[in-house]
Amino acid sequence: MKRSGPLFTLLAGLVLGLFMLSLNATTGEGTSSYEEAPAAKVTPSASASPSKSPEPSKSSKSSEPSEASPTRTARAKTSYAGRTDDDTSAISISVRGDKAIAYFCDGRSKESWLKGNVEDDGAMKLSGKHGAKLEGRLAGDRVRGTTTIDKHPYGFTAKKAVKPSGLYRATTEVRGAKIDGGWIVLPDGRQVGIVRRDDKPSAAPRIDPESGAVTVDGDRLTARPVTP
Repeated sequence: MKRSGPLFTLLAGLVLGLFMLSLNATTGEGTSSYEEAPAAKVTPSASASPSKSPEPSKSSKSSEPSEASPTRTARAKTSYAGRTDDDTSAISISVRGDKAIAYFCDGRSKESWLKGNVEDDGAMKLSGKHGAKLEGRLAGDRVRGTTTIDKHPYGFTAKKAVKPSGLYRATTEVRGAKIDGGWIVLPDGRQVGIVRRDDKPSAAPRIDPESGAVTVDGDRLTARPVTP
């Protein structure tokens, strides 16, 4: 009986140790070797739709150069000569660039010098003394229009004149008298003109179309082509 005491004590201690070990295994909290990482925050990504390119700024004025305004037609010196529609008078027009000068003459006593501008489209408006005026249009090789002299309108057509046809004038003084003569040489060779002596009109003598030479009251003069 004496030997059972220590054995009983040993067994009781063993049982107690096993009990404590079992208790620790079932109720103890073990520590984890890592911590759960917090959930990642999702940041809003850039829009999946393609980005719009910036619209070009609208300027109040176009960057393209404005269309140049049309310049006046360059015209070389050209003469035109013809008769009025009623065949009572002749008319000649000399044009250079945008300027024109015209002469109306009936070959006896009625005449008028007129001048003015020619537009890009060939339209012309000329004016002279005592309300004389001419309105016409240059088209191709002729001028068609109306001239009004002493309040009387005359329709006319003047065709391009090839030298020696055209418009001539001579201005000088002969024995104290002022001489002013105008001549229209028509394409068929006919001449129509008036010479004024101290402002008194009379039919003009013929000129030499090649040289412009003419004799007035016994004196030899030179009629020269008229240029605007």
